[in-house]
Amino acid sequence: MIPSFWNNFSAAPHRLFFFSGAVQLILPLLVWSIELTGRYTTLWNPINTTIPTTWAHGFVMIYGLFIFFIFGFLMTVFPRWMNEKPIDAEQYLSPFILLNAGLIIFEVSLFFDPSSALSGLGIFLFGWVYGIYILFETFKNATCRNKRYEIVLLSTLTSGFAGVASFAWWLYTDDWRFIELSFAIGIWLYLIPTLFTVSHRMLPFFSSNVIENYKIFQPGITLWFFLSGCVLHFTLSTLNKQEWLFVIDIPLAGIALLHSIRWRIQHSFKDPLLAVLHMAFFWLFIGLTLFSVQSLLLQFNGEYILNKAPLHALSIGFFSSLLIAMASRVTMGHSGRMLVLDKMSWALFIGLQLTAVARILSDLQFENILLSHNLNLIAAALWLICMSIWFIKYAPIYLAARVDGREG
Repeated sequence: MIPSFWNNFSAAPHRLFFFSGAVQLILPLLVWSIELTGRYTTLWNPINTTIPTTWAHGFVMIYGLFIFFIFGFLMTVFPRWMNEKPIDAEQYLSPFILLNAGLIIFEVSLFFDPSSALSGLGIFLFGWVYGIYILFETFKNATCRNKRYEIVLLSTLTSGFAGVASFAWWLYTDDWRFIELSFAIGIWLYLIPTLFTVSHRMLPFFSSNVIENYKIFQPGITLWFFLSGCVLHFTLSTLNKQEWLFVIDIPLAGIALLHSIRWRIQHSFKDPLLAVLHMAFFWLFIGLTLFSVQSLLLQFNGEYILNKAPLHALSIGFFSSLLIAMASRVTMGHSGRMLVLDKMSWALFIGLQLTAVARILSDLQFENILLSHNLNLIAAALWLICMSIWFIKYAPIYLAARVDGREG
């Protein structure tokens, strides 16, 4: 029984990594919900942690959650994109173990010892760079000519490594500038470029299989312009020039909208499994638009009234929605199941959209603090409900054999 279970669980990289990622969808948010309830109500006291809970929450959500899904996805598709042999289990097991061990030590140490948290980050970083090395080996050995997507993704993963290292350096030195740098890297040099690049590579392909008379739209120029814009946004924000970000963010929002239109989002709703991908990607346009509005308000009125609404439009609306949409598709397709999004999964995805809306609105209610707090708690509760049901539905698939009898 045990050998059979392990053989199933380790049969493909996405099984191991997606399972760990699914756990991180729930447990950190459960702790965060307990913290928010203690902060906003009289039911209990806020949680005591060795570093501020807001910073710990930000780090886990940016670096601790998505990396499992990203590595699980890329270690599965990198060889396919470049016509190489699959990555062996002996290779991907090591980064899987190191990433899990490091993150668990970090998360547990938040309640006890900051030095242990730093040790956990060191192990986590080692697992991160090991995963990059495995992907690079596949990249290096591939003979195909066009490797633009692989080059970008290796670069964004390297940026993510630098972001984790910056957070660790803050923990070691207590120099707050490095925590700001870590979060800026995580959003603008790691997650947005990674998810835009994956969308640029995969969304037209998925759409062409469903939408009739579909013309593939994957211009290299928009990819490079968008990535350059992310670097410029990062640079301006690091220099504390938020009032000038609209110069960059308006064109970025335009590029995102252009792709949604050219990828024919309006025709994607004939297939719910395709529609959720397009809906998730559209949040990129919404988030960048909100960043543009905030920058313009700073430029002309000196007002900072949107708070973290633009960030949560990206982090929950774009990042998390695309993660769930893509992970659901990969899980079904690589377990031998039909690529059909059932009503429950559709309802869970809609619930995640409501989570994003509630969290965005909570940042806009400055004149009514109670309403803002309640919306924040509602967003956390919606996330926990949706992600818990998603876990119950999809996580067992990673532990069982494919239904079609094939390997993997």
